[in-house]
Amino acid sequence: MKMKISSKPLAAAAALLLGGCMVGPDYHRPQVSVPATFRELPGWTQAEPNASGPKGAWWTGFNDPLLDELEPQVVVSNQTVAQDYANYQEALAEVKVARSGLFPTIGVTGSGTRQRSATGSTSTSSSFGNIQRVNNSGSLEGNVSWAPDLWGSVRRTIEQNAATAQASEATLANATLSEQIALATAVIQLRTSDADIDLLQQTVKAYQHFLSVVADQDKYGTIAPSDVISARTQLANTQSSLIALGVARAQYEHAIAVLVGKNPEDLVIPHSTTMPTLPAIPVGVPSTLLQRRPDISTAERQMASENAAIGVAVAAYYPTVSLSALDGFTQSPLGGLLHVANYVWSLGGSATETIFDGGERSGEVAAAKAAYQGAVANYRGTVLTAFEDVENDLSGLRILAEQSDTLDSAVRDATRGAEIALNEYQAGTVDYTTVATAQASQLNTQQTALNVQESRLLDAASLIGDLGGGWSDSALHDPRHPVEAATAASPASAAQVSQ
Repeated sequence: MKMKISSKPLAAAAALLLGGCMVGPDYHRPQVSVPATFRELPGWTQAEPNASGPKGAWWTGFNDPLLDELEPQVVVSNQTVAQDYANYQEALAEVKVARSGLFPTIGVTGSGTRQRSATGSTSTSSSFGNIQRVNNSGSLEGNVSWAPDLWGSVRRTIEQNAATAQASEATLANATLSEQIALATAVIQLRTSDADIDLLQQTVKAYQHFLSVVADQDKYGTIAPSDVISARTQLANTQSSLIALGVARAQYEHAIAVLVGKNPEDLVIPHSTTMPTLPAIPVGVPSTLLQRRPDISTAERQMASENAAIGVAVAAYYPTVSLSALDGFTQSPLGGLLHVANYVWSLGGSATETIFDGGERSGEVAAAKAAYQGAVANYRGTVLTAFEDVENDLSGLRILAEQSDTLDSAVRDATRGAEIALNEYQAGTVDYTTVATAQASQLNTQQTALNVQESRLLDAASLIGDLGGGWSDSALHDPRHPVEAATAASPASAAQVSQ
């Protein structure tokens, strides 16, 4: 007679086992010192302290068509972003692997054997030899094994891998933002090269005109012959500088192509006579920076992962319990395998505990705690660096704005001074050295003003990146929820890291 076993006690036992405790410390984000306001903020008039920061396609604030065209391509074509996206998908898969430890392993085993054996010789005649007997046997069994997570080792591992996956997702967002800022930087540098080329082309034309004036005077013997040679040398040096700018421009163009996932020869960027405009950037308050910087979120999630690793190490001190069950049929001979009479089952359990390990477990716990303390230091250091980055950007924008105002006046004076020196030279009241000095001063002042304009644009791009580019840690997905994790792993979701 087959005994009927009630499933209620088994269900109750399973619930009790699943509800086991979780050893190790629960995670709490450490406190960090956050200033009330950015120190350099009052000196920058474009700042808006009450705003929350750049949103969406932040690059449109530069009013550059090339940026508007290329920035969205970084998300889908940049190879650094693609690598970090693959790393994120791998981290999501590791969470699935860890979650499998909560469930039993179920298997099916089937076997069949055909055996031939001799039963002895006959008594009537030896010519018949031995009688051969064939025996068929087989089995069909299902088996279940399960190691209940009594001490939370599996759940801590899931917690650890989930935090690591979120750190990987934040790293993906940080890589995307970094590559987009790098693209904006390269475009600004390209535009500055174009502006410098325009400036030198205008200067070459002015020097060519001046050389013709000097040459005419030389025909009449009213100037020293050395003036013509000096004017020709000045023109040639400026033409050489103009040619050299082509090298830098080509390198910026190649860098832009690689940033958007193209071969350098596949992207040709026409010369532009327009510089990007300086965007207005809402800075916000320092406390929000902790949620807006993806690198800070990466460090924070790594810290949570290391905290969970302590629980995994502590769980090794406790015994491991394993349950197993077998249910199926076995029969020899094979006929009637699935009959009730051939039904077999078994239940079993085992527990193992390490009595002495030479300090291995205590060492693992100590190592996990040290790794956590290192992650805490890294988190706090990342926060401090973030504040430093923003303060540097703000101070740079403030000081460069003052320098730009001064240079605007200097450019006007230098331009006027070169015109006066040329007129006086033609009137014979000054020598060539005065004109050459005035012209060199004009060009140097104009190039300095252009460099300051470039530096302001670069600092603005850097500030946008250091403020997180509109990203928020609320965009992180919980990989322990399969639907949410699947959404996070989609290409469309990856494209939103810059939005």
